[in-house]
Amino acid sequence: MKNKVLLTGMLSILLAIGAQAEDVIHMDIQAATGGIGRLELTGDTTHMNWLMRTDSTQYRWVTEKYTWGLGYLTANGKQLSWQQPTKQKADGLSVDYQAGDIAIEVRRELTVDGLKESYTFRNTGTTDARLTDIGIYTPFNDNYPKAGVCMNGRCNVHIWPGGHAAYVKAVRMSGRGDGLGLATVEGRITDYEVWERGRDRGSSNYRGILALCPPDTLLKRGASMTVSWRIFRYDGQGDFEARLLRYGSAVASSAKYVYEVGDTARVEVKTAKGTTVREFRIDRLGDQVFTIPYDRDRSTLVNLLGVSSYEGVIARRVGFILEHQRMKDRNDARCGAFMVYDNEEKKLYLNDDARQSSDTDEGRERVGMGVLLAKWYKLHASDSLKEALISYASFLRHKLQRPDYTTFSRTDRTGKIRGYNYPWIADFYFQMYDITGNKDYAADGYGTMQAFFRRFKHGFYAIDIPVTQSLEMLRRAGMEAERDSLLTNYRLTGDKFVANGLNFPGHEVNYEQSIVAPAVQFLSELYLATGDRKYLTGATHLMPALEAFAGQQPSHHFHEVSIRHWDGYWFGKRRLFGDTFPHYWSTLNASAFYYYGRCVGEDSWLLRAQNVARNNLSLFFEDGTASCAYLSPRRVNGERAQYYDAFANDQDWALVFYLLVFNGIQ
Repeated sequence: MKNKVLLTGMLSILLAIGAQAEDVIHMDIQAATGGIGRLELTGDTTHMNWLMRTDSTQYRWVTEKYTWGLGYLTANGKQLSWQQPTKQKADGLSVDYQAGDIAIEVRRELTVDGLKESYTFRNTGTTDARLTDIGIYTPFNDNYPKAGVCMNGRCNVHIWPGGHAAYVKAVRMSGRGDGLGLATVEGRITDYEVWERGRDRGSSNYRGILALCPPDTLLKRGASMTVSWRIFRYDGQGDFEARLLRYGSAVASSAKYVYEVGDTARVEVKTAKGTTVREFRIDRLGDQVFTIPYDRDRSTLVNLLGVSSYEGVIARRVGFILEHQRMKDRNDARCGAFMVYDNEEKKLYLNDDARQSSDTDEGRERVGMGVLLAKWYKLHASDSLKEALISYASFLRHKLQRPDYTTFSRTDRTGKIRGYNYPWIADFYFQMYDITGNKDYAADGYGTMQAFFRRFKHGFYAIDIPVTQSLEMLRRAGMEAERDSLLTNYRLTGDKFVANGLNFPGHEVNYEQSIVAPAVQFLSELYLATGDRKYLTGATHLMPALEAFAGQQPSHHFHEVSIRHWDGYWFGKRRLFGDTFPHYWSTLNASAFYYYGRCVGEDSWLLRAQNVARNNLSLFFEDGTASCAYLSPRRVNGERAQYYDAFANDQDWALVFYLLVFNGIQ
């Protein structure tokens, strides 16, 4: 008899003794591995499997070795894994493995509200064993075939490796319906790792195999260590937290996660016994982890960041760009451009080696440096800054654009004509009109946007379409006919977005947060410009899918920071795929929340927007340098991560949106 049939029978027995169907999780056990091959919420009409298939049918490289509950460790320097059972019960609820001298005993229990799993590591050898790099595979179905499949066939997975209070919160990508949670109830999870990433392994449309990592430990001969967790169904963030507390966990939170040195952070800690408040003085710069005890011998964490001052970080970044990230060589065709900077080599990266990538060229996302400097000028005007901005405007208009505003990514005008470039450059031009009053800049902004619509029509989900700014600047410039023409194109785009709903088209990747967030922002701005409620209704419909990307973990790396997992490869120096928390495009949520909050008149959206923008300050350092991404897993494909990439590349868009949500600069 197959395990699935046996397990179905067990669930039926549980239901008969009083469990509710909607509270029970259905699982299949693979006979060959003893691991879980399927997790499904009972009664789910979509029949979503919250786990990737590990039989090579979903992805050819995802094989049985990655089945849920299998894993790896290093014992006294020797790398080992557990793949095949040495002993198992027919129902799959008790499975034993052996990895060298380490026995791994897996025990499962179906309960009235889900599943309990425990992993006991026992030293069966004759000497002590130092265990390091332990990982238990948990292959959640977080990948991106296309939006239509993703909505109710894939999940966004938010991991908090918070020690005794570690958890995983898996959310349907639609943001609607029940989710799947995991709460640590015994032992600790202190890290996570990602496996099977690469250009030939899903590239940017695949997050990878996730593994949860207990801490390193010394096991005396005959000793053991156990990690246990509960897997459960939940309905919304409130229910998720309530269930964490029910299982003996703790939930820590702070009003914000980045503080100026000298501030006192106020952290709330909820347990089943109630809520307590802890205060921590931020007395130094940089990353700070505070351990918070609860329930006698258990503890959780909160991860905060100390900065000298919020404005000071931005000011020094602006100064660094002006001094170190402008191409000043008059013999170089890129003179006047803002360039990638290599923090290790302490010089401009000229993109003249074998890489020759459009992700490190003199255009594209680097335009964000120009937009940042233009917005900063409105707060801190200076002749030198204005001179740099005028020079940059000339570079864009004459080196990256044709007279008809066809826009390129590099001065040799080779390669793909990219839709994203147009709104960014238009935004810069409209900022320049605001600064100078020179009507030519307003005309250039208008011409660039019209060229965008001529080439890409009205179905491109571009980032940072400057709806509010463009309409206001054209009005101020007395260009009413141009304003009306642009608004007509905006309406046609908004109508397309509303009609598409959650059926997002693929762009440079199949589906991602930076397709959804620009749509919410655009529709919100369009509602503010027109008062037409269909655009607000459209934004509201998309919002749960956008929120599903953002976690609520108590850390400046994760809190309200959306899942992104490929930018370290395309834009970073080390070219490593893997989770990037933070990544600056998470601040697209900040702009979307900001404008949506203005539409509905609720301050809570502004507070969320500010947390997104503030947490991304961790990408900027006190000396003015910056990093394009932080690689957050402990390891990716076995390569050590948890580092800030050495390239200062495209991260300055985070400060563009910071100035929006904190200073109101459109």
